[in-house]
Amino acid sequence: MKKIFLKIFLAILSVAAPSCLYAQPVDEPVHWTKSLTVSEEGVSEVVLTGTIEKGWHIYALEMKNGEIGNPTTVTLSSGAQMVEEPVMTGDCHSKVEIRFKAIFPEGKGTITVEWQACDSFSCLPPSEEEFSAEADAVKTGKDSESGKSIWKIILEAIAWGFVALLTPCVFPMIPMTVSFFLKQNETHKGRGKFLATAFGLFIVALYTLPIAVIILITYLAGGSAVTADIFNWLATHWIPNILFFLIFMVFAASFFGAFEIVLPSWMVNSSDQKSNKGGLGGVFFVALTLVLVSFSCTGPIVGSVLIKSTQGQFWEPIVTMLAFSIAFALPFTVFAFAPSLLKKIPKSGSWLNSVKVVLGFIEVALGFKFLSVADQTYHWGILDREVYLAIWIVVFSLLGLYLLGKIRFKFDSPVEHLSVFRLILVIIDFTFVVYMIPGMWGAPLKALSGYLPPITTQDFNLDMAQQRADVPVEAVRAVEGRKYADFLDMPYGIEAFYDYEQAREYAVKEGKPLFIDFTGHGCVNCREMETRVWSDPRVLKLMKEEYVICALFADDKKEVAPEDWVMTTDGKVLKTLGKINSHFALTRFNVNAQPYYAILDPVTEEQKVPSRGYDLDVEKFLKFLQSGLENPCARVSLTEKS
Repeated sequence: MKKIFLKIFLAILSVAAPSCLYAQPVDEPVHWTKSLTVSEEGVSEVVLTGTIEKGWHIYALEMKNGEIGNPTTVTLSSGAQMVEEPVMTGDCHSKVEIRFKAIFPEGKGTITVEWQACDSFSCLPPSEEEFSAEADAVKTGKDSESGKSIWKIILEAIAWGFVALLTPCVFPMIPMTVSFFLKQNETHKGRGKFLATAFGLFIVALYTLPIAVIILITYLAGGSAVTADIFNWLATHWIPNILFFLIFMVFAASFFGAFEIVLPSWMVNSSDQKSNKGGLGGVFFVALTLVLVSFSCTGPIVGSVLIKSTQGQFWEPIVTMLAFSIAFALPFTVFAFAPSLLKKIPKSGSWLNSVKVVLGFIEVALGFKFLSVADQTYHWGILDREVYLAIWIVVFSLLGLYLLGKIRFKFDSPVEHLSVFRLILVIIDFTFVVYMIPGMWGAPLKALSGYLPPITTQDFNLDMAQQRADVPVEAVRAVEGRKYADFLDMPYGIEAFYDYEQAREYAVKEGKPLFIDFTGHGCVNCREMETRVWSDPRVLKLMKEEYVICALFADDKKEVAPEDWVMTTDGKVLKTLGKINSHFALTRFNVNAQPYYAILDPVTEEQKVPSRGYDLDVEKFLKFLQSGLENPCARVSLTEKS
């Protein structure tokens, strides 16, 4: 009642006696901007950012006892539905953010923010600003920081596309395809460049469209969640991972010369015969023949590119395969445009077999990554970090000996002298081997953090022993009885919870904010974040001393007790820890990618600061943690609520 009378009084006063309040007009000291992204499910995530001039302040969304003034409010246009209530974070005297989630019919509507600005002596009349509900961008489930990881994958795909050109299955095809276009140019005058362009586009389409069609079908059948589940199954289930491991070993043996992998001759011959027709039809079948013939060399490369990209969002495999195919098709298209350039490329020879053998060693090393993922998600314990490192050290040592000419395979020519290029490769290879050796005793090996098993799987780790020695005994004892702590752990001696409700209850008891880490055993970016960011002493100190950590593994295959099973809205029962955590991430935070970090007030369960994804900037992550501790605009403080 007091607030109502106060508002009426301020409104009358502002209209009837403005000269009493201000001697001259005052510019609005608060300026707002809007950011709006939309998920595939049609849920809009809105961020309203208010910048407040020095000497002024506004009020939080809910007034505290004893405060006089108008709280900041957010209202939506008719027909819009608030999915997640607004949360204000930041400093009410300088800059604030208001975050909420809503559904706008057909993506149209308005958002109105109302506030009151005050200085040390008086308050301005309440002001408001209206924004349209049109999206600024389409949200894909990751934070903007996570977008950096897709560029890393794209660059790797481009690199593999160029590497594939140097394989014995592909390189000899360059002069063959160029001769075809010389003939076409004679038959179809003036169409050489057009046909060359079509040839490149056909190669890109043959690599990209099949995976795009599969993704589209699964998306239309069940939405992005179904597509994500399929890719999650491919990336973490033991069946595809063991299958990919075996395939990589078979391809490696083929690269070493044990046997040759080829597609059925009828398939290749049929495509080759149809390529003689000429015109666009002939160009298409030339491209198809190239893709089929090169399969034995490009198959494992394509597989590794696709599997790496499935750890992100459903569209990433399409983008990465597009990048791979463009890089792969580019030289063919260039030589088809300008056949005279063909004279400048080296002739085929024994060097191509050496490239193939080198790729074979790399295939062996990469193949064990699939076995490692299955080992971690199912807790088999057969490929711990030092075992994995030992295998890599041996593999790359043998590769160095091969480059030196000390090891020869079936189709290799004798190495009579060591070229400068080979010497450079030898130096790089053995440098890499020497770099890995300290990892056998617990060195972090940050450059390989995304490819190695977690450092917690290492039996003997000097660094981990030191980290655990720095943790107070009381902190370790206080979290006894944690669910799933018997088979899950965290790096650097961090004692975490692995169940959300248990972590939240403990955080309320301790009066600390709750740090949620959505992670995964097979998450490459998660390991990189832990090794390159969490290992910083300042970050580690804050995480250990100021937060209650809750790590939720989204790909763990352990079946939990029946009382912890979760039933979804469509009646599906989730029994494994990974599916339960993935469901929680999707329904609560509208994300299905890892890593994803959120800081919550355990009492209100509201986010204290905007969440973060993959970003290796230590200073930004440190600021993220510090902001979670300094939040004067929290709607209910821990001390007040407890």
